[in-house]
Amino acid sequence: MPGEYAIDVRDVTKIYKLYDKPIDRLKESLNPFHKNYHRDFYALSHISFQVKKGETVGIIGTNGSGKSTILKIITGVLTPTTGTAKVDGVISALLELGAGFNMDYTGIENIYMNGTMMGFSRKEMDGKLQDILDFADIGDFVYQPVKTYSSGMFVRLAFALAINVDPEILIVDEALSVGDVFFQAKCYRRMEEIRKNGTTILMVTHDMGSIIKYCDRVVLLNKGEFVAEGAPGRMVDMYKKILAGQMDSLKEELEEMNDFSGDSVSGGLEEKAFKKEEIHGGGLMKDKIAVNANRTEYGDGRAEIFDFGLEDQRGNLSNLILKGEMFTIREKIRFYADIKAPIFTYTIKDKKGTSLTGTNTMYEGADIKPVKNGDMYEVSFTQKMTLQGGEYLLSMSCTGFEGEEHVVYHRLYDVASITVISNKNTVGVYDMESTVEAKLTKGGEG
Repeated sequence: MPGEYAIDVRDVTKIYKLYDKPIDRLKESLNPFHKNYHRDFYALSHISFQVKKGETVGIIGTNGSGKSTILKIITGVLTPTTGTAKVDGVISALLELGAGFNMDYTGIENIYMNGTMMGFSRKEMDGKLQDILDFADIGDFVYQPVKTYSSGMFVRLAFALAINVDPEILIVDEALSVGDVFFQAKCYRRMEEIRKNGTTILMVTHDMGSIIKYCDRVVLLNKGEFVAEGAPGRMVDMYKKILAGQMDSLKEELEEMNDFSGDSVSGGLEEKAFKKEEIHGGGLMKDKIAVNANRTEYGDGRAEIFDFGLEDQRGNLSNLILKGEMFTIREKIRFYADIKAPIFTYTIKDKKGTSLTGTNTMYEGADIKPVKNGDMYEVSFTQKMTLQGGEYLLSMSCTGFEGEEHVVYHRLYDVASITVISNKNTVGVYDMESTVEAKLTKGGEG
């Protein structure tokens, strides 16, 4: 294996035999004519990628895409059906935290036992012990059997052990989503330290904020197959298309990637894809995002919001929006009567139904002209996403005032979800985007 690679995965396939009934396994093993009673399930199909030494690479994909399976093959937990996964360096893996722990041993005993399994001598572990204990911060419980630990203490000890043995290669599978927020922050700081020290990191997570913040490169899988690899932002955009079921748009983008080289064309491709879909009659926007099939809608029928969409900063239609980025809510309205002063609105609510933010064309002072039967309006609201990471609901409407009466022409309640991806949440509902200045002064001065 070339010396520049810490991990080299070549044409790896993992096939599981699935049997309808337990007895079928016995029938197959005893059948003199080698009759098959199983069907093959491809957890992975011909996967290849390399990770350079000192590189941080993420693997993303929907549930069932084979992310955890490939990590287990790399760490030797599983054997591939075909292909090879070669590793050059000492691995510390956070796959299933504490999987190698003996529940009857104390925390200290488990530290030394796992250190030995990783190839460290007792003397080497003596030198690492204090750092592990300080990081875990579980006090005297470290001298008690692990089976007496709370789940939080168990996680702390397992992570502290894995991340403080100075691995050459750190493999992380969703491990940073456990523990309280303060411990997670501590883990990320430590990961950043070892990353800067040259440790190779391979991580799997559903936290796209972490993928964009920490990874040099990202591998995208879907249903056990390799889709693409490249810059984090580009791969997250492709992942969002998979989540939204935009497979045709994704295939077009992959074909164009194959026609050009690298990610230098990503901006142009994204812009071109958007124009082709939205301006040149590429179908409805709402068909390219996740829409609530059980939404509530009502109105007097004089107007219809016949299409709508959520567009991220790069022009992609998606329900996933990165915190801190600009995004646009688009509405298309068709009118079936003459209306003097229509008002177009949107509202974002939390899952409990509390209105968090929203606006309308009247508040914003937009110049909305009177409409006649058969007219259409295209309205866009563009703003910065400052809500905390989480799940939200989008509503929109076309209303107006006729004399003193407020009239609803068409309203869509909870028509679509918005998932905000964040790598920094503050307290409360939204981020004030504070600028912090702190100055250390000596005692007694000032």
